[in-house]
Amino acid sequence: MALTADNVVVGITGKVYIGDTTATAPTASDSTLTGFTELGYVSADGVSFTIDKSTNQIRAWQNSDLVREVVTEGNVTYSFMLLESNQDVIEAYFGGSMVDGKIEVNPSATGGKKSFVIDVVDNDKAIRHYVPTGEILSVEAQTIQNGEALMYGVTVTAYATSGRHADVFYSEFEPAP
Repeated sequence: MALTADNVVVGITGKVYIGDTTATAPTASDSTLTGFTELGYVSADGVSFTIDKSTNQIRAWQNSDLVREVVTEGNVTYSFMLLESNQDVIEAYFGGSMVDGKIEVNPSATGGKKSFVIDVVDNDKAIRHYVPTGEILSVEAQTIQNGEALMYGVTVTAYATSGRHADVFYSEFEPAP
């Protein structure tokens, strides 16, 4: 395989969206999103996308030879720090609904299952991650400090939907219109 610098993608910018699980699923890296709300600025650390797998090694009685290894668990997560203190971000972070400027804090609340879209843009290249069913199960500690922005760190856990946890669209490999 030849070395091709043009194949190096840099996440120069992007967007994170949240929607109900009934929101219209995207069909391409640039398809119009219906039923999703953009969550605003994400910290300079960007988005962390993780695929975790746990396996079980099967060993033979003879010489303890490894004869097979099977995946026993698999998880897909997306973590990011949101910078804007808007109603959608606050509700996602606390897992509740804001009423008259107040949100009730319940540490076991997650806000329920939602759909998520994460767009990554590098000039004319775009990568779109679509999570049909996910949930914010973990939030980061919020540091309140002079001279620093309040940040809302969340981790989205993707659930299996129709045999997959997420879809990833790559603009440069999609059919021409």
